[in-house]
Amino acid sequence: MGETLQSLSSELADAVASAGRAVVAIHARRRIPASGVHWKPGVIVATNHTITRDDRITVTLPDATTAVATLAGRDPSTDLAVLKLARTDLPTVSPRPDTPSVGELVLALGRPGPGLTASWGVVSGVAGPWRTWQGGEIDTLVRLDVAIYDGFSGGPLVDAAGRVLGINTSALARGAALTIPVATVERVAAELLERGAVRRAYLGIGTQPVRIPASLVGKLALASDLGLLVVSVEAGGPADKGGLLIGDVLLELDGSAVHDAGDILAKLGRDRVGKALAARVIRGGQVSTLSLTAGERPESRAA
Repeated sequence: MGETLQSLSSELADAVASAGRAVVAIHARRRIPASGVHWKPGVIVATNHTITRDDRITVTLPDATTAVATLAGRDPSTDLAVLKLARTDLPTVSPRPDTPSVGELVLALGRPGPGLTASWGVVSGVAGPWRTWQGGEIDTLVRLDVAIYDGFSGGPLVDAAGRVLGINTSALARGAALTIPVATVERVAAELLERGAVRRAYLGIGTQPVRIPASLVGKLALASDLGLLVVSVEAGGPADKGGLLIGDVLLELDGSAVHDAGDILAKLGRDRVGKALAARVIRGGQVSTLSLTAGERPESRAA
């Protein structure tokens, strides 16, 4: 038993040492430094919420030296940011693209300063693709049962062999420990390096769920008594140009029923920019269909 535990302990320590060679401390906020990962030569991946300024960013490298970094782009909706580093001779991570299993032993690394920190636990839950409250597309929901120490966000989650499973964050689920998986990191980082932002569609509306009176449901032969009341329309925005009005009740978008804001966001991926979406609405007691052409969403917009 003792030999087994010693062997496991040694393997975990080796995994921390291996992956830790690519973990850096990022000085881009007032409080303690955040963590980041040297993902590929000259490219550091971090979490957006820990990068509170766009310039005067420095990083502490694993050898305790410091270097200047520049912000290549950020995506609040997936809580990812990318920094560029002039040095390209530093160790990089070994990503593991497959999804971890529930119960798998994992390590969360951070560098909230010159020293490396680590905590260990298990993957507590794995689910399919999901969308953050800001509309970001996360390929896999990976929940963790690990201790969250200073510098947790922006650090890597690694398996027992030191391979990186993703970037840790506490900002996407009300402080709960989540990991942004490798597939999402690769996709978002590539777009941030190319464009500085992630391209997403938007309509420029504000909505709130409403229950449609039974009499109107029967009169219009509706499939559901739920809809979204349009409470705001951005002047000159895509929905405004398409004729959507405050007071309309949105029933369907692009052929699918909409019952909450998440249903709208699900139809507004980056591939929908410039594409027409059929919007079925109740207006003046009658059902009509409008054609709305989705625009490219500024980061400050929600839908």
